[in-house]
Amino acid sequence: MTMPLHSLIQKLQLAGAASAVWLAATCAVWAYSPAGTLSPTPTGEWLVANKLARIRVVDCDGQMWGVVSWEMQPGVDSKNPDPTLRSRPTLGMPILLGMAQSKVNQWDGQIYNSQDGHTYSANIKLKQPDILSVQGCFLGFLCGGEDWTRVDPANAPVAAPARTEPPPKKNRPTATVQPPTDDDVCLSILGPAWLSHQRGLK
Repeated sequence: MTMPLHSLIQKLQLAGAASAVWLAATCAVWAYSPAGTLSPTPTGEWLVANKLARIRVVDCDGQMWGVVSWEMQPGVDSKNPDPTLRSRPTLGMPILLGMAQSKVNQWDGQIYNSQDGHTYSANIKLKQPDILSVQGCFLGFLCGGEDWTRVDPANAPVAAPARTEPPPKKNRPTATVQPPTDDDVCLSILGPAWLSHQRGLK
């Protein structure tokens, strides 16, 4: 028994409408982060797999750089191969180094591991809008990776202070510390030459 032509057309129209709804929903999920902002790139705030630190990824003139924006406990870069850097705080330290887009949804560059003082070739990929896959390889082998989770920086917990400060005296104005902008992060990593290039001051 053959189906009447008008019934077949109706079924095809319904199937097409259902596919369009599914496609729109899928695009909406990928187009927006949990905070509801457009985020087609890895820029933003990420919680590392062991939940002991957060990495802020910023776009500096087309390259992705990631710095430690929060840590559970203050630390120093004691394993750095450069002795002059072994006392620098890990907070604010670059971790993802010069990640340039090599494919759709992949950025290649280097990653610095302060746990062993080594710099690895690495890549990052968005597995989902809120999951960033980070993979690094040392000397072309010994590869490993982990997934980071996107977070809202407004909900960042307060890190343990390095030292206890006395309470402010009454009637003394207190300064409000503003989080650094993306330009501040790029400037701290790449120096004034980057700022001149970005703002056309050469």
